[in-house]
Amino acid sequence: MTTLKSTEYCVIKAPFGYLGLQTELVDGSLMISKIDYLPLNTALSPPSNHLAKAFLKQCDQYFKNASFAFDLPLKPAGTTHQQKVWSAAQAIELGKTSTYGEIAKMIQSGPRAVGTACGANPYPLVTPCHRVVSAQGLGGFMREDSPGFYRQVKLWLLKHEGAL
Repeated sequence: MTTLKSTEYCVIKAPFGYLGLQTELVDGSLMISKIDYLPLNTALSPPSNHLAKAFLKQCDQYFKNASFAFDLPLKPAGTTHQQKVWSAAQAIELGKTSTYGEIAKMIQSGPRAVGTACGANPYPLVTPCHRVVSAQGLGGFMREDSPGFYRQVKLWLLKHEGAL
């Protein structure tokens, strides 16, 4: 019988670079605790547990068909406000976007607070904060590196989903 490590991290290839995935034992259940977008110079590290392998398979399905819906256990995370923003992002239909201001109005918050919550999303790709955009265009994405790597990931995802 294989013993699970309490926390594991793997790195898999994605069309826009690499994805880092952290899995963690939470109260005896294996859950995803973090997903990272990583640049092309990142070293691969294959998945070693069943959840990481399931994530790899589900990513492959999503990259082939943007309408694929992820179904993976996520470790509870975030403040009440962040959870409201992430829930609103989950509700945005495939091929559509919503602005920071529209979500702010819906959850009675401010656009910058919505942007900050999107940037703190521990489960990008699975929780599609890339579908939240600025009223004047694409907007920032996860970090202040525009027009850098994370912005390019956002563009790729929106194109893949038919939103651009």
